Amino acid sequence: MERGYSKFSGIVVNEKKIESEISDITRKTNSDSEIIALLLQKEISTNKSLLHSIQRIFSMIHGEASIGFLFTDYNVLTLATNTGSIYCLKNNDIFLFASERFIVSELCKNKKFKGFLKSEDIFQLKPSQGCLIDIQYANFTIFNVSKSSNDRNVYTIVDPLSNQRASIIDHSDYNNDKKTSISNYDIGDRENIRRMIIENYQPNMDLRRCTKCILPETFPYIDFDDRGVCNYCRDYSPIQLKGSEALLDLVKENKRGDGKQDCIIGFSGGRDSSYVLHYARKKLGVNPIAFTYDWGMVTDIARRNCARVCGALEVEHIVVSADLEKKRRNVRLNLNAWLKKPDLGILPLLMAGDKQFYYFAHKIREDTGISFVLGGANPYERTDFKLGFCGISPDDTRGKGLLTGIKFSNKVKLLLYYVRHYLFNPAYINASIFDTFHAFYSTYVLKDAYINIYDYIPWNEEEVVSLLRTTYDWEIAPDTTTTWRIGDGKADFYNYVYYNVAGFSEIDTFRSNQVRAGAITREEALKLAEDENKPRSASLEWYAETIRFNLEDALNTIHSIPKKWYNAR
Repeated sequence: MERGYSKFSGIVVNEKKIESEISDITRKTNSDSEIIALLLQKEISTNKSLLHSIQRIFSMIHGEASIGFLFTDYNVLTLATNTGSIYCLKNNDIFLFASERFIVSELCKNKKFKGFLKSEDIFQLKPSQGCLIDIQYANFTIFNVSKSSNDRNVYTIVDPLSNQRASIIDHSDYNNDKKTSISNYDIGDRENIRRMIIENYQPNMDLRRCTKCILPETFPYIDFDDRGVCNYCRDYSPIQLKGSEALLDLVKENKRGDGKQDCIIGFSGGRDSSYVLHYARKKLGVNPIAFTYDWGMVTDIARRNCARVCGALEVEHIVVSADLEKKRRNVRLNLNAWLKKPDLGILPLLMAGDKQFYYFAHKIREDTGISFVLGGANPYERTDFKLGFCGISPDDTRGKGLLTGIKFSNKVKLLLYYVRHYLFNPAYINASIFDTFHAFYSTYVLKDAYINIYDYIPWNEEEVVSLLRTTYDWEIAPDTTTTWRIGDGKADFYNYVYYNVAGFSEIDTFRSNQVRAGAITREEALKLAEDENKPRSASLEWYAETIRFNLEDALNTIHSIPKKWYNAR
């Protein structure tokens, strides 16, 4: 931008559409944030009004956006947000702003500023608000960036660019540019990789399967009675929902009446958490902060869907981003170690990096002072078979929590199983070991600290997906029929291993759980599993490029692992 500088936090999801519809706007990079600067430059040159230009920009973009503009020829700083992810502090001739309240609060606690900066002076720019700051005197005026508002308070200020009086209705850092460039990494011969995947894909529909659900005979600790019904179906207890009224009672206990945020929602951008955010905002009436933990496996689809939903619902979005290079290096080290001595029980080690999500959820609760945390753990997503491959039977894995609820003795069993494999395969003793122990702590020791909405209301796949697609233009993956885990970059790799070696994947367990609950028929589950278990070459290649390993060599190793379903047949 020739006349100033801009800072952008968030994601614009319709940048290509804007570029195609406005002939004289052309980005020089692939960055979605560049479209903001180009639009502002165009609008200012046309309108000669900064304030109405900003209103115009926010009416055009879709997604989440928190923006700061600084002009070289005007002593004015302009902030604007559609999610509320800007916090400010004004003290005499000092004006501070950051993307989270915690950042400014910590600065107030610093000894250098004690008594000078006070946390009680912190204020938030609410969703659809902007702030015009006079740099010379640090005076500021809050205005509305949306042309429609229920608040009819009107301020008359002088627009800094047009010098005309304007009536304005009052009503950190994360973007796509931070992604590591990974597209040029040599993952092997791509044509050969795709051929190998096609040749080794064998639908395992002829395995003996439960006559009630679709679990195959290769499933850990499975047995069939004389009717062909598996023990998982025989031991099934129907889900007892607590009801929406009980959930509303919880909300009443925690809801604030002063308009401030009263809830934290774990948000991956996936279908379940996206629906939770919608339900909490629209049905429960809470004012939440959405929290995402990015450990390097969050896909672009997930990022864009986060932006769509948070932007539309005007929800502040906190993204805790790990050291992505370090996290990906840790996965690479453990993957290389696993490939030396493949074992299905140890495969979840490749998923350990995301488990600090639970730890940071606790941390954000402490930082914000908000104790009410909502989550969306899908009731059909139980994958106890992963513990089964470690020698832990399903009778021992029933507990109140999906992970933390397993018995203490089985946590010890699991730890000893990993220790034994570490000793037999010293390649696991690498730079990732401390991260792995922290993941174990976050998963199996740290107690669940959230209310699961799906313990209270039913989860209906068709309703969830339809609402998200219709209301938020929620994006789906073009190369698969499933909408599950499409925002998780690691899932296709480990499910490919499970399916190739054991003859089933998480898909089969998910669909079987739905059959037991009466959500779908067995015939529907068989058809869905057959479609959804088809390997996604592009997703596997993305994983290899991101983690930086040779996929062709890895596939050769995976395909050479003795198949459990050969023995079954």
